[in-house]
Amino acid sequence: QLAESGGGSVHPGDSLRLSCAASGGAVNTSAFCWFRQFPVKERKFVAAMTSSTRATDYADSVKGRFTIYRKNAKNTVWLQMNNLKSEDTAVYYCVAKLGTYSDYDLDYPYWGQGTQVTVSS
Repeated sequence: QLAESGGGSVHPGDSLRLSCAASGGAVNTSAFCWFRQFPVKERKFVAAMTSSTRATDYADSVKGRFTIYRKNAKNTVWLQMNNLKSEDTAVYYCVAKLGTYSDYDLDYPYWGQGTQVTVSS
């Protein structure tokens, strides 16, 4: 019910835009978040937003480089990633829930399949 796209392989300094399309039961969710999982490590919070208030939050490591947004009533959330670094290499997951956002992954019942982002020179 969440489908990510937009991942790929890029060079340091490049940009990517990830999208997360909601369908089915996830359409009525109001809080979206992106997590990323590094190889052999736990998932880390990246960015989150609450649609109704447009409130957003970002991990310190991506502040000023990543932007999470949703365009009006479209059931798609975007993660614009600029000035990518090698340490951004991970599988990125879009998640959703009712209510307001949380930076705790287990709060989210809806998950996408993940999309790989690889940043290397």
